[in-house]
Amino acid sequence: MRPHLLIACLVSLLLAACGSTPPAPERQPPKSVERPAGSAKAHDVVIYALSLIDTDYRFGGKNPDAGLDCSGMVSYIYGRAAGVKVSGSAADIARRGRPIDRDGLRPGDLVFFNTRNASFSHVGIYIGDDRFVHAPSSTGRVRIDQLGARYYAQRFETARSYFD
Repeated sequence: MRPHLLIACLVSLLLAACGSTPPAPERQPPKSVERPAGSAKAHDVVIYALSLIDTDYRFGGKNPDAGLDCSGMVSYIYGRAAGVKVSGSAADIARRGRPIDRDGLRPGDLVFFNTRNASFSHVGIYIGDDRFVHAPSSTGRVRIDQLGARYYAQRFETARSYFD
């Protein structure tokens, strides 16, 4: 082989090697902070909560026929839809639930607010998509609201789960 042809071949091999892209670094899957998908009981809680939209509000109310307040609504729904006994005030219900981060909310979890200058003075059932069902005294009926709505975002305190 002629020397200039040999040099040309070596230069072209060297340039080809320099022009190749290195293999992509191995990507690690992102670490998930989400909890596993909700249970069937949690799903039943959401469906039951939605069925009570527009039920009358009544302070101390514990059943839809007489009217519901926030903690009465949660106790009634959890008992009927999931067979889970929760009772007492919103604060009592919060003390017994398992704490979860707001980012880890799943449908059926409970959300708590400070609406009367008292910790855990209001509770609702998270239904997904940043929404919750609750029985606010201000409108007199069970309804759906957004967690991100200014009033609730400013008063949000914590979330709890009664499901795995």
